[in-house]
Amino acid sequence: MITITFITNGNKVVSAEENSNLLRVSLRQQGGIPFKCGGGICGTCRCLIEAGIENTDKVKNKERKHLSEADLAAGYRMACQTFVTGDVSVSWKVPEKPGASRATAVAPPSPSENAVDPSVEPTDEPSPEAATASS
Repeated sequence: MITITFITNGNKVVSAEENSNLLRVSLRQQGGIPFKCGGGICGTCRCLIEAGIENTDKVKNKERKHLSEADLAAGYRMACQTFVTGDVSVSWKVPEKPGASRATAVAPPSPSENAVDPSVEPTDEPSPEAATASS
């Protein structure tokens, strides 16, 4: 058995079989690595192998489409494409929730914008325009 530490998830430590897929282990053991497709298409499972990069398999062509040579040299991999052969520690950028940091304060409408015209009385009868249109 090998040990995988999910740093971004509170340093959660799990055990896995040797040659396990990193994303599958994360899914089964609630590791927390973000993902959308799981097939090397979207790049959302980009993660940083902070320790144990030597315990990962070779970089796949699908990873090269999403990661630059500098990223790969720094230890970035795509979890869905990475198989681990020994102990690793992995971290990732927590995805931003839509509108989380981009929210702007909006002033409530002024009373005059929501004011009801007191000279208009509600009625149950159709307006003359509506009566003409239905004839």
